[in-house]
Amino acid sequence: MPEKTVEIEKKVASSPEIEEMMRAGLHFGHKSSKTHPEMRKFISSMRNTVHIIDLEKTREKLVELIDQMKAWREEGKTILFLGTKVQARDMVRETAESLDSPYVINRWIGGTLTNFKVISERIEYLNELERKLKEGELDQYTKKERLDLTNDKEKLEKKFGGIRNLTKIPDVLFIVDADENGLAIKEAKVAKVLVAGIADTNVDPALFDAFVPANDDAVSSLSYILSKIQGEMAKVKPEAPKTEEKEAEKTNGEH
Repeated sequence: MPEKTVEIEKKVASSPEIEEMMRAGLHFGHKSSKTHPEMRKFISSMRNTVHIIDLEKTREKLVELIDQMKAWREEGKTILFLGTKVQARDMVRETAESLDSPYVINRWIGGTLTNFKVISERIEYLNELERKLKEGELDQYTKKERLDLTNDKEKLEKKFGGIRNLTKIPDVLFIVDADENGLAIKEAKVAKVLVAGIADTNVDPALFDAFVPANDDAVSSLSYILSKIQGEMAKVKPEAPKTEEKEAEKTNGEH
Protein backbone atom coordinates (compact mmCIF):
# COMPACT_ATOMS: atom_id res chain seq x y z
CA MET A 1 0.00 0.00 0.00
CA PRO A 2 1.44 3.45 -0.97
CA GLU A 3 2.84 5.49 1.92
CA LYS A 4 0.53 8.45 1.21
CA THR A 5 -2.56 6.22 1.30
CA VAL A 6 -1.52 4.80 4.68
CA GLU A 7 -1.00 8.34 5.98
CA ILE A 8 -4.47 9.42 4.84
CA GLU A 9 -6.10 6.36 6.44
CA LYS A 10 -4.35 7.13 9.75
CA LYS A 11 -5.71 10.68 9.67
CA VAL A 12 -9.23 9.41 8.96
CA ALA A 13 -9.04 6.89 11.79
CA SER A 14 -7.94 9.57 14.26
CA SER A 15 -10.51 12.20 13.26
CA PRO A 16 -14.27 11.68 12.82
CA GLU A 17 -14.43 15.17 11.28
CA ILE A 18 -11.92 14.30 8.57
CA GLU A 19 -13.73 11.01 7.99
CA GLU A 20 -16.95 13.01 7.46
CA MET A 21 -15.19 15.33 5.01
CA MET A 22 -13.80 12.35 3.14
CA ARG A 23 -17.25 10.76 2.87
CA ALA A 24 -18.54 14.06 1.47
CA GLY A 25 -15.74 14.04 -1.13
CA LEU A 26 -14.07 17.32 -0.14
CA HIS A 27 -10.67 15.81 -0.94
CA PHE A 28 -11.18 15.18 -4.67
CA GLY A 29 -9.46 17.84 -6.75
CA HIS A 30 -9.04 18.10 -10.52
CA LYS A 31 -6.71 16.28 -12.85
CA SER A 32 -3.07 17.10 -12.17
CA SER A 33 -2.82 18.80 -15.58
CA LYS A 34 -5.36 21.43 -14.44
CA THR A 35 -3.88 22.10 -11.02
CA HIS A 36 -2.91 25.69 -10.24
CA PRO A 37 0.71 25.85 -8.99
CA GLU A 38 -0.29 27.79 -5.86
CA MET A 39 -2.66 24.99 -4.82
CA ARG A 40 0.10 22.38 -4.60
CA LYS A 41 0.72 23.27 -0.95
CA PHE A 42 -2.79 21.99 -0.16
CA ILE A 43 -2.40 18.68 -2.03
CA SER A 44 -1.42 15.47 -0.25
CA SER A 45 -1.29 12.92 -3.09
CA MET A 46 -2.56 11.90 -6.51
CA ARG A 47 -4.98 9.13 -7.42
CA ASN A 48 -5.50 8.09 -11.07
CA THR A 49 -4.14 11.46 -12.31
CA VAL A 50 -6.50 13.32 -9.91
CA HIS A 51 -4.97 15.40 -7.14
CA ILE A 52 -6.12 14.66 -3.59
CA ILE A 53 -6.51 17.62 -1.23
CA ASP A 54 -4.99 17.37 2.23
CA LEU A 55 -8.05 17.28 4.50
CA GLU A 56 -6.04 18.35 7.54
CA LYS A 57 -5.39 21.63 5.76
CA THR A 58 -9.00 21.76 4.56
CA ARG A 59 -10.19 21.45 8.15
CA GLU A 60 -7.85 24.22 9.32
CA LYS A 61 -8.81 26.59 6.51
CA LEU A 62 -12.53 25.89 6.95
CA VAL A 63 -12.29 26.94 10.60
CA GLU A 64 -10.47 30.13 9.54
CA LEU A 65 -13.05 30.82 6.83
CA ILE A 66 -16.00 30.33 9.15
CA ASP A 67 -14.44 32.54 11.82
CA GLN A 68 -13.89 35.28 9.22
CA MET A 69 -17.44 34.97 7.84
CA LYS A 70 -18.85 35.22 11.37
CA ALA A 71 -16.71 38.29 12.06
CA TRP A 72 -17.92 39.98 8.89
CA ARG A 73 -21.53 39.18 9.75
CA GLU A 74 -21.08 40.48 13.29
CA GLU A 75 -19.67 43.72 11.87
CA GLY A 76 -22.81 44.10 9.78
CA LYS A 77 -21.05 43.60 6.45
CA THR A 78 -23.23 42.64 3.49
CA ILE A 79 -22.17 39.27 2.06
CA LEU A 80 -23.27 38.40 -1.48
CA PHE A 81 -23.36 34.64 -2.14
CA LEU A 82 -22.55 33.52 -5.69
CA GLY A 83 -22.91 30.04 -7.18
CA THR A 84 -23.96 29.50 -10.79
CA LYS A 85 -23.20 25.80 -11.29
CA VAL A 86 -26.45 23.87 -11.67
CA GLN A 87 -25.66 21.61 -8.70
CA ALA A 88 -24.90 24.61 -6.48
CA ARG A 89 -27.83 26.92 -7.19
CA ASP A 90 -30.45 25.65 -4.75
CA MET A 91 -27.93 25.27 -1.92
CA VAL A 92 -26.55 28.77 -2.45
CA ARG A 93 -30.05 30.29 -2.53
CA GLU A 94 -31.15 28.42 0.60
CA THR A 95 -27.97 29.36 2.48
CA ALA A 96 -28.26 33.04 1.54
CA GLU A 97 -31.98 33.26 2.28
CA SER A 98 -31.54 31.65 5.69
CA LEU A 99 -29.03 34.42 6.53
CA ASP A 100 -31.06 37.22 4.90
CA SER A 101 -28.19 37.70 2.47
CA PRO A 102 -28.30 38.58 -1.24
CA TYR A 103 -27.34 35.97 -3.81
CA VAL A 104 -26.76 35.29 -7.51
CA ILE A 105 -27.42 31.78 -8.81
CA ASN A 106 -27.88 32.37 -12.52
CA ARG A 107 -25.46 34.03 -14.93
CA TRP A 108 -23.36 36.81 -13.39
CA ILE A 109 -24.48 40.12 -14.86
CA GLY A 110 -21.49 42.22 -15.87
CA GLY A 111 -21.36 45.48 -13.92
CA THR A 112 -23.09 44.13 -10.81
CA LEU A 113 -20.21 45.48 -8.72
CA THR A 114 -18.50 47.95 -11.05
CA ASN A 115 -21.61 49.65 -12.46
CA PHE A 116 -24.00 49.27 -9.55
CA LYS A 117 -25.94 52.44 -10.46
CA VAL A 118 -27.24 50.85 -13.66
CA ILE A 119 -27.97 47.56 -11.89
CA SER A 120 -29.90 49.49 -9.21
CA GLU A 121 -32.04 51.13 -11.89
CA ARG A 122 -32.97 47.70 -13.30
CA ILE A 123 -33.82 46.48 -9.80
CA GLU A 124 -35.99 49.56 -9.23
CA TYR A 125 -37.80 48.85 -12.50
CA LEU A 126 -38.38 45.24 -11.38
CA ASN A 127 -39.81 46.38 -8.05
CA GLU A 128 -42.00 48.95 -9.81
CA LEU A 129 -43.37 46.33 -12.21
CA GLU A 130 -44.16 44.00 -9.34
CA ARG A 131 -45.92 46.78 -7.44
CA LYS A 132 -48.04 47.69 -10.46
CA LEU A 133 -48.93 44.05 -11.02
CA LYS A 134 -50.02 43.59 -7.38
CA GLU A 135 -52.02 46.82 -7.27
CA GLY A 136 -53.76 46.20 -10.59
CA GLU A 137 -52.20 49.16 -12.38
CA LEU A 138 -51.44 47.00 -15.40
CA ASP A 139 -55.17 46.57 -16.06
CA GLN A 140 -55.17 49.84 -18.02
CA TYR A 141 -52.81 48.34 -20.60
CA THR A 142 -53.77 46.16 -23.56
CA LYS A 143 -53.53 42.39 -23.24
CA LYS A 144 -50.34 42.33 -25.32
CA GLU A 145 -48.77 45.14 -23.27
CA ARG A 146 -49.62 43.33 -20.02
CA LEU A 147 -48.08 40.13 -21.37
CA ASP A 148 -44.91 41.97 -22.44
CA LEU A 149 -44.57 43.66 -19.04
CA THR A 150 -45.18 40.36 -17.23
CA ASN A 151 -42.48 38.72 -19.36
CA ASP A 152 -40.14 41.61 -18.53
CA LYS A 153 -40.79 41.08 -14.83
CA GLU A 154 -40.05 37.36 -15.06
CA LYS A 155 -36.78 37.95 -16.92
CA LEU A 156 -35.69 40.61 -14.45
CA GLU A 157 -36.66 38.39 -11.53
CA LYS A 158 -34.42 35.64 -12.88
CA LYS A 159 -31.52 38.07 -13.29
CA PHE A 160 -31.89 40.23 -10.19
CA GLY A 161 -34.31 38.47 -7.84
CA GLY A 162 -31.57 37.47 -5.40
CA ILE A 163 -30.13 40.98 -5.15
CA ARG A 164 -33.34 43.00 -5.30
CA ASN A 165 -32.85 44.23 -1.72
CA LEU A 166 -29.28 45.40 -2.29
CA THR A 167 -29.08 49.14 -1.72
CA LYS A 168 -25.29 49.39 -2.02
CA ILE A 169 -22.30 47.43 -3.27
CA PRO A 170 -21.80 44.41 -0.98
CA ASP A 171 -18.78 44.26 1.31
CA VAL A 172 -17.97 40.61 0.65
CA LEU A 173 -18.43 38.27 -2.30
CA PHE A 174 -18.61 34.59 -1.30
CA ILE A 175 -18.01 32.39 -4.37
CA VAL A 176 -18.81 28.70 -4.50
CA ASP A 177 -17.50 28.15 -8.04
CA ALA A 178 -14.61 30.55 -8.64
CA ASP A 179 -13.47 28.98 -11.90
CA GLU A 180 -16.91 29.67 -13.40
CA ASN A 181 -17.03 33.27 -12.23
CA GLY A 182 -13.77 34.96 -13.13
CA LEU A 183 -15.61 38.13 -14.18
CA ALA A 184 -17.21 38.46 -10.75
CA ILE A 185 -13.81 38.17 -9.07
CA LYS A 186 -12.32 40.81 -11.40
CA GLU A 187 -15.18 43.17 -10.57
CA ALA A 188 -14.72 42.53 -6.85
CA LYS A 189 -11.05 43.48 -7.08
CA VAL A 190 -11.87 46.70 -8.96
CA ALA A 191 -14.68 47.59 -6.54
CA LYS A 192 -12.51 46.69 -3.51
CA VAL A 193 -14.98 44.02 -2.39
CA LEU A 194 -13.54 41.23 -0.23
CA VAL A 195 -13.57 37.75 -1.80
CA ALA A 196 -14.18 34.50 0.07
CA GLY A 197 -15.16 31.02 -1.00
CA ILE A 198 -14.11 27.55 -2.08
CA ALA A 199 -10.80 27.02 -3.88
CA ASP A 200 -10.61 23.79 -5.86
CA THR A 201 -7.22 22.66 -7.16
CA ASN A 202 -7.66 24.48 -10.48
CA VAL A 203 -8.09 27.90 -8.83
CA ASP A 204 -5.52 30.47 -7.69
CA PRO A 205 -5.98 30.80 -3.90
CA ALA A 206 -4.42 34.27 -4.05
CA LEU A 207 -7.73 35.52 -5.45
CA PHE A 208 -9.34 35.07 -2.05
CA ASP A 209 -9.19 37.00 1.20
CA ALA A 210 -10.48 33.85 2.94
CA PHE A 211 -11.03 30.39 1.48
CA VAL A 212 -11.23 26.66 2.03
CA PRO A 213 -9.34 24.26 -0.29
CA ALA A 214 -11.96 21.71 -1.31
CA ASN A 215 -13.93 20.06 -4.10
CA ASP A 216 -16.31 22.64 -5.61
CA ASP A 217 -18.10 20.23 -7.95
CA ALA A 218 -19.65 17.45 -5.85
CA VAL A 219 -23.08 18.16 -4.34
CA SER A 220 -22.03 16.40 -1.12
CA SER A 221 -18.93 18.60 -0.78
CA LEU A 222 -20.84 21.83 -1.41
CA SER A 223 -23.58 20.76 0.99
CA TYR A 224 -21.05 19.98 3.74
CA ILE A 225 -19.24 23.32 3.44
CA LEU A 226 -22.32 25.51 3.04
CA SER A 227 -24.17 23.82 5.91
CA LYS A 228 -21.18 24.36 8.22
CA ILE A 229 -20.92 28.02 7.21
CA GLN A 230 -24.67 28.63 7.50
CA GLY A 231 -24.94 26.88 10.85
CA GLU A 232 -22.15 28.91 12.42
CA MET A 233 -23.08 32.25 10.86
CA ALA A 234 -26.68 31.85 12.02
CA LYS A 235 -25.41 31.98 15.61
CA VAL A 236 -24.11 35.51 15.08
CA LYS A 237 -26.36 38.54 15.34
CA PRO A 238 -25.38 41.16 12.75
CA GLU A 239 -24.54 44.61 14.01
CA ALA A 240 -27.30 47.09 13.21
CA PRO A 241 -26.23 49.46 10.44
CA LYS A 242 -25.28 52.89 11.74
CA THR A 243 -27.27 55.75 10.27
CA GLU A 244 -25.92 59.28 9.89
CA GLU A 245 -28.52 60.50 12.38
CA LYS A 246 -27.44 58.01 15.07
CA GLU A 247 -23.80 58.86 14.49
CA ALA A 248 -24.57 62.57 14.86
CA GLU A 249 -26.45 61.92 18.13
CA LYS A 250 -23.51 59.93 19.45
CA THR A 251 -21.05 62.66 18.50
CA ASN A 252 -23.19 65.42 20.07
CA GLY A 253 -23.56 63.40 23.26
CA GLU A 254 -19.79 63.27 23.66
CA HIS A 255 -19.50 67.07 23.83
